[in-house]
Parts: sequence; C-alpha cells; structure tokens
Amino acid sequence: MRKIGLDVGDRTVGIAVSDPLGITAQGVTTLDRVGIRKDTGKVLDLVREYDCDGIVIGLPLNMNGTDSEQTGKVREFGTMLENKMRSTAMKGIEIIWQDERLTTVQAERVLVEADVSRKKRKQVIDKQAAVLILQSYLDSH
Repeated sequence: MRKIGLDVGDRTVGIAVSDPLGITAQGVTTLDRVGIRKDTGKVLDLVREYDCDGIVIGLPLNMNGTDSEQTGKVREFGTMLENKMRSTAMKGIEIIWQDERLTTVQAERVLVEADVSRKKRKQVIDKQAAVLILQSYLDSH
C-alpha cells in the first residue's frame, strides 16, 4: 500500500505520496497552514484519497541529533493526526518519523540544478522536501 510523506513547517505542509508498490515518491501538493485541526483534516482527506497505510513525517532534528524547537511543533502535528485518526475510525494507519536533516537544502539544490526560477522554487520547495523525506524512507525499507 501507499505511504504519504509530510514536510511540516510553520506556514506550509509539503505532501508527497508513494506509488502503490512503495518504490518511488511523487510530490502532490503544498498546503498553506491555517490551523492544526484543519491542516490535519486536509492531510487525512489525502490519506483516504490515496488509500495510504502509513504517514511518514519528517522530523527536523538538530545536526547533533537532538530535538529542535521545530521538532516539538512537528510532534504536536503528529499527535493531532493520531488523535483524529482514532476519532474517525482510521485505525491501522501508522505514523512513521523520518529524520529530515538537510532535506530542504537538498530540495533547493535539486530545484536549482533543474533551473527552476527563484519564485517557482519558493512555491514548490516544501513539496520537493516531502518527496525527499518519503523517498529516503522508501529506500531504507
């Protein structure tokens, strides 16, 4: 079954999904954040739409592996997803934490090499980071 990958930020959530065989990750969209309840609801709508059995969330750790300020915010987002899944009978969907150190830097590099304009990069960088997070998980499993 498919996995959905998330790059959770303060202003946006980048979203990617795997192919049905779990080999490759493709970018889907970037959600503009409006509030944690609505944001998690939109993510769960996509989980249903793509029939995913796992949610891979990028965990923004410090370079030394410790939690950052953003790590707590991302964990809160994951907890809200878990609570919503329990309350809406979406059982059996696993939350998977994936180290995301340097994914935004890698995403920027990929987009620059593809000659994507600065304005366009700003619009798609979070989606590209979600692709890298999910692809990293898929490659390791």
